Amino acid sequence: MRKYEIMYIIHPNLDDANRAEVVDKYQGIIINDGSKVLETKDWGLRDLAYEINKVNKGHYMILKVEASNEAISEFERLALIDSNIVRHIVIKEEE
Repeated sequence: MRKYEIMYIIHPNLDDANRAEVVDKYQGIIINDGSKVLETKDWGLRDLAYEINKVNKGHYMILKVEASNEAISEFERLALIDSNIVRHIVIKEEE
């Protein structure tokens, strides 16, 4: 398993309960594969550098994980089709 840093931006129109469901869903994708979430950071609601799909703000989440390629692929696949995720990026850490 490799270490990754994942940043994703949740749509700002979600209330706290729905945002918590989204966070749990995406952490669950990593955990269900036998991978580990090493650290979670909630940066809160911030302005975006530029408008994305008519959205100017987003709720930023940062995850540091030790995960398999399959878990990362599934995370990216679901993040691309989920309308609650404005943008995401996965960075593989140097070994």
